[in-house]
Amino acid sequence: MDSLLAHINTPKDLKKLTADQLPQVVRELREFIIDIVATKEGHLGASLGVVELTVALHYVFNTPEDKLIWDVGHQAYGHKILTGRKKIFETNRQLNGISGFPKMAESDYDAFGTGHSSTSISAILGMAMASKLMGELDRQHIAVIGDASIASGMAFEGLNHAGVTDTNILVILNDNAIGIDPSVGALKKYLTNVKKGTAKDENIFECLNFNYSGPIDGHDLNTLIRELERLKSVPGPKLLHVITTKGKGLQKAEENQVTYHAPGKFDRTTGELLKKNDDPQPLKFQDVFGHTLVELAIKNKKIVGITPAMPTGSSLKYMMEAIPERAFDVGIAEQHAVTMAAGMATAGLIPFCNIYSTFLQRAYDQVIHDVALQNIPVVFCLDRAGLVGQDGPTHHGVFDIAYLRCIPNLILCAPMNEVELRNIMYTAQLGLQNPIAIRYPRGRGVLLDWQMPFEEMSIGTSFEVKNGTKIAILSTGTIGNKVTHLLREIKNSQSVGHYHFPFIKPLDTKRIQQILENYEHILTLEDGSAIGGFGSGVLEEANRLGVQKTIKVFGVPDDFITHGTQEELYHLAHIDNSSVKSYLETLL
Repeated sequence: MDSLLAHINTPKDLKKLTADQLPQVVRELREFIIDIVATKEGHLGASLGVVELTVALHYVFNTPEDKLIWDVGHQAYGHKILTGRKKIFETNRQLNGISGFPKMAESDYDAFGTGHSSTSISAILGMAMASKLMGELDRQHIAVIGDASIASGMAFEGLNHAGVTDTNILVILNDNAIGIDPSVGALKKYLTNVKKGTAKDENIFECLNFNYSGPIDGHDLNTLIRELERLKSVPGPKLLHVITTKGKGLQKAEENQVTYHAPGKFDRTTGELLKKNDDPQPLKFQDVFGHTLVELAIKNKKIVGITPAMPTGSSLKYMMEAIPERAFDVGIAEQHAVTMAAGMATAGLIPFCNIYSTFLQRAYDQVIHDVALQNIPVVFCLDRAGLVGQDGPTHHGVFDIAYLRCIPNLILCAPMNEVELRNIMYTAQLGLQNPIAIRYPRGRGVLLDWQMPFEEMSIGTSFEVKNGTKIAILSTGTIGNKVTHLLREIKNSQSVGHYHFPFIKPLDTKRIQQILENYEHILTLEDGSAIGGFGSGVLEEANRLGVQKTIKVFGVPDDFITHGTQEELYHLAHIDNSSVKSYLETLL
């Protein structure tokens, strides 16, 4: 049988086919996604689950004139393949390749960038209101919201506003009962009852003044096309409830939806994950956090754990398994997670609120207003700090130092290794009177033997890793391990001292003064924004002391760093060892 997908480069090509030919396109598109992701890695399950919906949308609507938003963005692989990026899809998430998420600068078909979740309804409403004001009344506006995104507060804000407008928008609820982990909350229970036909009250979306239809089978292509065609002529805000299976079409992905959200490399035929190196390797930082939290919580009954929809990604799952009554997944609701943690702390509990660095940006007001302003001792554990790699700029955790360092009352810590992470977590539950944020990176640590006895850390201290005579390198966080390796490689390394600052705030000002007095050249190194970051703090202290020495700041430049491997991005940001080494050699 001749391939149909081979001849589809844009939705215009898709529209030339008859409805009877579309099931073949669906099969080929699903196989294409599996073939590429099996070897190149990426987000698998979400895109497999919406293949029929993707084909139906581009077959029925006139994209890109009609605006289509995918939320969350990791559903959009099929969309990208059908909209001109099939030949380059193997570059997905690779340096200089296409993004793993919709990106406006990449294609006219990507109506809005969606790396974080739950933004689509607000964005599509804004587009629809603009079209109406400009007299473009024939344009359709569609938002596909799925993978638990509907439960987020911002999605409800959009629904609430859209329901009192007469804008022509279609919200498609891709209901698969799972985000990265299984969905939680009362809305999930309600939607389950809707699917079962046991929901007793008026439909919640109808109460919000949406024209509701469904639920329908999201894998029944003919039903999807028929309903989408009907809804094109229905005026006002509409919501179509579609039931899908995440991972559809690959048995292993259907059976283990959490693992196959982003499974790494796997056998394209069987779905079996490919075995990785069996040599002993350090544990991931997230797992060190997860196991340590359980260890501490067993001894300290006041400890609770909170995560917004990332129990597996953050490894809070270990506490949810061991002490489920004290571990809470609140869904995609970072603002709620932070303020709930503050409420718990006022009642005497010790909340460890675990949020990816990039996602804490969504709760910035709550960190300031509900936690720091009231000096409530919440413990924030910021996973995925720094450059995360192939997920790209929507997920890089490079702004946390800058946006947290300026907040009064807040302690900010970046441990250099797993032992330090454990010790600062231990210290945080001993009775700190301030909120504290602990940042650590994605990926594996640096120690095989990390489960050492706990030691209390003195807040605001720093450490001399290596003494020197001429040049001082001041680092914070795990990037300091790269300095240790670098100093083994360069000549005249006796001239170079290295100092590790686990506490970015409060800074060890006495140590900085000593360094400024004893070294000719100073450079700082961090895996966060150079503007407003750790290096800025050192510069501010030097200025306060009236010291007139050049301080070179190595940090992430004033730009949104693209996607690629972590090592590629370190090089791109000039915070890799070769960049630091070149600078040192000019001084030596």
